[in-house]
Amino acid sequence: MKQVIIENPIINSAFSEPKQHFQFDDDGITDNIVESRRISHYFIPIAPPKKKGKQSQQLELDLDGEWTQARVKPNEFINYVRGKVGLWRRGGYVGITPTTRRLLEYWQNPERERKLYFCQIEALETVIYITEVAKKYGDNWIENQLHQFNADANPLLSRIACKMATGSGKTLVMSMIIAWHTLNKIANPQNRLFSDAFLVVTPGITVRDRLRVLQPNDSENYYKKMDLVPPDLMPELDKAKIVITNYHAFQLRELNSAGKLTKDILSQGKYCAFTETPDQMVRRVCNTNLM
Repeated sequence: MKQVIIENPIINSAFSEPKQHFQFDDDGITDNIVESRRISHYFIPIAPPKKKGKQSQQLELDLDGEWTQARVKPNEFINYVRGKVGLWRRGGYVGITPTTRRLLEYWQNPERERKLYFCQIEALETVIYITEVAKKYGDNWIENQLHQFNADANPLLSRIACKMATGSGKTLVMSMIIAWHTLNKIANPQNRLFSDAFLVVTPGITVRDRLRVLQPNDSENYYKKMDLVPPDLMPELDKAKIVITNYHAFQLRELNSAGKLTKDILSQGKYCAFTETPDQMVRRVCNTNLM
């Protein structure tokens, strides 16, 4: 693959929607600048099998031409949603609650001392559009498609994900989502679109400890440190119920010790009488605070 040296790879501001991108061709990335935002797409790597010794076989990426235009596939769903959100943004954020509007205006106040990245704002705009706006204006297909994606991948757990690059502020976006949900729920407790209870599951103890900044009562909380909530609304945010735990906490624990034979004889039904039921586990993990 032809090697291209790009002397200045930064061609967009982090605080506004990208307006330029470097073009890809059949040889890979070029230093040609296209005057538009790059659409969301992914590259399809080619992995030819190559034998390693007599016993094993390993797939290795064909690095020659790995990042070429021929292997680019657009993320059509993401691009459609991005277009809808962009139109909604330019139209003045119609169809949202007064609380949501106040937050969006606060986050984008040009007088802010600590400005937020465009990608952080767009992540919240997208979640807000899907939650508050889409179905009001005939975009039910977005939620229907998300339901289909979930049914195909894991029908037991419905998920919506914001894919964020390393260093783009994922924890800050989590804080923004918590603030948006909580303040809307406090303002209108009957609105089932919002919640003031959150369960944050982490991959390890280190990450769990780092995410303590999501707790409004933490001395380093992001809501104050990153100026995410108007000062007069901070007392309302304190009402949020947030549990941050490591995923290992979801393993069913043994309630009483006994020999294997005893357990086999006395156990009834699907779950062992000596082990937590899923319901008991959930109440333990959440400390009943989210129930």
